[in-house]
Amino acid sequence: MLCTLLKAKLHHLRVTQADKEYEGSLTIDEDLMDAVGILNYEKLLVANLENGERFETYAIKGPRGSGVACLNGATAHKGTLGDRLIVMVWCQLDANECADHHPKIVRLDEHNRIVASAV
Repeated sequence: MLCTLLKAKLHHLRVTQADKEYEGSLTIDEDLMDAVGILNYEKLLVANLENGERFETYAIKGPRGSGVACLNGATAHKGTLGDRLIVMVWCQLDANECADHHPKIVRLDEHNRIVASAV
């Protein structure tokens, strides 16, 4: 049996840009993606703390150290600049692996800098 568990979370990722003409996705600073192990093109579940919107999209790596969080394409309608997002990714583990699993979680400040992390 496989179980679906939280793999990683970026907590309070602030929207810095929106580009309705881009093909789609959420562009995220590659350093932040690396901090929790989000892969380029990995499926994301995103919750917007400001308006309650929840949506699925995929990650696109943005410039390292930029703090970028850009809503692209249709996702640009799901938030506005400055909105706080919770970005989650999932993994599937065999049932015997679940007890030892711990997600990678980082909390971000208003400039998308890591202020706390848990593994």
